[in-house]
Formats: sequence, structure tokens, C-alpha cells
Amino acid sequence: MEEKSKVFIFIDEEIKPIAELISPVNFELDTSKLIDGKHVLRIVSKDPTGKEGIRLIPFEVRNGPAISIEGIQENAVVDGIVPIMINAYGKGNQKNFLIVGSETPQSIPFWIFILLILFIGWAIYYLVTSSAVKLFV
Repeated sequence: MEEKSKVFIFIDEEIKPIAELISPVNFELDTSKLIDGKHVLRIVSKDPTGKEGIRLIPFEVRNGPAISIEGIQENAVVDGIVPIMINAYGKGNQKNFLIVGSETPQSIPFWIFILLILFIGWAIYYLVTSSAVKLFV
């Protein structure tokens, strides 16, 4: 009988593996048991002769509510009063999507105001110049 390699799966710096399986492996990682943040999936394989191989896969978990912030960015230099809008919303679960609170309201971009002012200026110009022309004399 042919011996197969064993695969040991670790999360972060844990000493005890979360799974010990025979190769080939189909594995589902349940991230709901991990805290939000950066983690490392460490996979160690051991062949029948005792040689070991290791693979590290960094990943980030975001199971908690998503947090959206408008008004300040990371590493921003600010002074005075800074208006900040914060929205936090849960994603529900894999079967149900939560509509309430899942959209983050945002302020109107400045270029929209510029386009609006240009359009209004053009409309006034058009009305003034077209009313000065007499079509029927």
C-alpha cells in the first residue's frame, strides 16, 4: 500500500494544528471563529520519508461590521475642526443580505457643483442672447 503525505494546517503561531489530514486535501476554513485582522495560514506537509515542506499564506479576516469613514483619510495631516462621518454595518450571513444600513451616505463631490454652476451660467447666457434676437420683423 502506498503511503501518502500528511498535511498539518495551523493558524498564526498556534502550536496545535487546526487540522491534520492525508493528502490530497479539500478543506473549508471557518473564519467566523477568528478575530478580525491579519492572520497567517501555515501549511506543513510531511512526506512518508519524514521530509517537511511549509507554505505561509497571509490573509485578512473581516467578519465584523464594515466601517466606512468620510472626512479623514489614513495618515492625513489635519488642523482645526474636521467633520467626520462614520457608518458601520453588518453583512448578515451567507444566506441573508442586510439592506438596512448597507449603503454609506456620501457628500456630493465638488465637481457636481462646478457642472451645475456652468450649466446655469450657460442657460442664463442662452436665454439672454436668444431673447435679443427677433425672428419676425
